[in-house]
Amino acid sequence: WEFATAVTGAIIGIDQFDQPDVEASKLATRELTDEYEKTGALPEETPTARGENLTIFGGQDVGAHVAQAGPGDYVALLFYGPRTDERREQLTELRTRIRDATRAATCVGFGPRFLHSTGQAYKGGPNSGVFLQITQDDAADLDVPGQSYTFGVVKAAQAQGDLSVLRERGRRALRVHLGPDVEAGWDELVKTIEGAFH
Repeated sequence: WEFATAVTGAIIGIDQFDQPDVEASKLATRELTDEYEKTGALPEETPTARGENLTIFGGQDVGAHVAQAGPGDYVALLFYGPRTDERREQLTELRTRIRDATRAATCVGFGPRFLHSTGQAYKGGPNSGVFLQITQDDAADLDVPGQSYTFGVVKAAQAQGDLSVLRERGRRALRVHLGPDVEAGWDELVKTIEGAFH
C-alpha cells in the first residue's frame, strides 16, 4: 500500500512525502525548547479565562467554542496527557456528546502522537476544524538526556507549538489546561461543554 500510495501521488501530482505543516509544528517546538535552554522556562502564556480547575488560552467560553461547529465542520479534541483506558473512554464519551449536539463529525487525538498523521490535515487541509486542545501537567517527569529540560517540557512545547501553527493558519483553536486536580478539571470541562448545549 505504501508503494501504491507513492505511485498514485506521483500520477496526480502530490508529493506525499512533503508535510509542510508537520514541519512547521516541529520548528515551533524547537524554538520553544531552545528558549527553555536559554532561560530555563517556556515563554509564559497569558490566560484569557480561568475556571475553578481550568485555565483557558485563546478564548473565554469553551462551550461556545465547541458549539460553533456548523454544517461541514468537525470538532477535534487534541489531548496532551496520559493515554489511559479511562481517559480514552472519557474522551470518547465527550466526543460523542459533542457529535450528537452539533451534528458535526468529531475525532480524538492523543498528542503529540497525532501530529504526524492527522496533524497535517488539521493545518494544511480545509479550514473546517474546530480544535479544542486539552493539556495537563505530568504527574511524573523524566529528564531528556543531555538537555536541561524534561520530557514534560518537550510535550508542553509540542502542544504550544502546534497550537501556534493552528492559529497562524487561521484555524479555530482553543486550549484548556487542567489544574493540579486533573479529575476536577476534567469534570469542570465536561460540564462547561455540556452547558453550552442546554
